[in-house]
Amino acid sequence: MTDQSNGAPENQVPGQIAVNAQFIKDLSFESPNVLKIMSQPSSQPPEVNFNLGVQANTVGPDLYDVTLTIRAEAKRDNMTAFIIELAYAGVFTITGIPQDQMEPVLFIEAPRLLFPFARAIISDLTRDGGFTPLMLNPIDFVDLYRRKLAERGSLAGAPASNLPN
Repeated sequence: MTDQSNGAPENQVPGQIAVNAQFIKDLSFESPNVLKIMSQPSSQPPEVNFNLGVQANTVGPDLYDVTLTIRAEAKRDNMTAFIIELAYAGVFTITGIPQDQMEPVLFIEAPRLLFPFARAIISDLTRDGGFTPLMLNPIDFVDLYRRKLAERGSLAGAPASNLPN
């Protein structure tokens, strides 16, 4: 017998993901030219380059560590305004997910839960550093994961992930 709302058997428990903890693993903020930039007002906003990475590791049975690494660098008039490097992590308990479906959960769902908090840290940090708050746009983690799979497919012999088998 199936549950009419989602097509799953009534006695089947769906997979669950729980955030046990989230924390800053590493954080760096540098503003090497702040005095020059502030003394030379400009109507041009800084050019911001942004990189994001996701890493996942097994910590124990049903326990995983997922880390977002974010690097943002802002330049104006060929001067570095600021550089931010943030490693923001969460420890997740994930149950009821088949092993062959675990990687998408770790690289899509877990980072999706962490990103709003990392985004707020970066916004506050840039504001507290004397700049206009840097508001990162939402991230499409499904697209990032698909790109990772495509890249992996183009690299013959590359390991599937850094998750132990």
